[in-house]
Amino acid sequence: MAENIGWELYRTFLAVLQEGSLSGAARSLGITQPTAGRHIEALEHALSVSLFTRSQLGLQATDVALALRAHAEAMQSTAAALERAASGHAKGAGVKGVVRVSASEVVGVEVLPPIIAALREAHPQLVVELALSNRVQDLLLREADIAVRMMRPTQAQLVARRVGRIEVGLHARRDYLDKHGTPRNAKALWEHAVIGYDKPSPFLRGASKTLPGFTREAFALRADSDLAQLALIRAGAGIGFCQVALGRRDALMRVLPKTFAFQLETWVTMHEDLRASPRCRATFDALAEGLERYARL
Repeated sequence: MAENIGWELYRTFLAVLQEGSLSGAARSLGITQPTAGRHIEALEHALSVSLFTRSQLGLQATDVALALRAHAEAMQSTAAALERAASGHAKGAGVKGVVRVSASEVVGVEVLPPIIAALREAHPQLVVELALSNRVQDLLLREADIAVRMMRPTQAQLVARRVGRIEVGLHARRDYLDKHGTPRNAKALWEHAVIGYDKPSPFLRGASKTLPGFTREAFALRADSDLAQLALIRAGAGIGFCQVALGRRDALMRVLPKTFAFQLETWVTMHEDLRASPRCRATFDALAEGLERYARL
């Protein structure tokens, strides 16, 4: 097996996996399609394996390629982390460079923007990348520099600050309740259009253990996106879960607050190696302070 295989070959390999074709990979990387093809051929030759098969549907990843994907993604995360770290050590002092922040959809869209706007006002040379996903990104693999998590981190290598508990409850628009009535107990809730998840999630599994009837089949409106669920509530489509502070801000009505109340313990975390980084320290402190204010609403 060849030694010192260039990162650009793995980068092209990962792009082909993600895009599904040489042409798509070439566009995403800013290279030509023949160059992308040569990269794949060179990597296959260096590794002595077949990574893709050609078919009428395009390139199909082999089992070997699928097994290598996680390693290529880890390399990509490390390369991106290296670039972010280097960006913070350019000439001159002060908070500057790129910091990547991971957060859930709702927190990233509904809560963080004013916090980040104030942070950028204070540090205009700071570049913030928001990675919004309900998947918990791995800080140890440097998929992100800082993460907002709705659970206590367990890894010893992480610096963590608890910012409080964010309460989640059932909400609906006032005109929906005026038209359909307000449920007075859990049983009456299922006579309404309840908004929930399409696929099982940790939140849904936890709720189903304590709340009878809280199953996927009981939901009249289903979406795995928290933002889509929130949009349905705001549109008056039914009753669904949202953060209490957001419901209060949008003048939504709380439904069955004593029966349906969930506390999300919220933390801001980063890798301990970034503690001395000015760009990460400033971002970490700004997020923690802003989220602490939000949690008290």
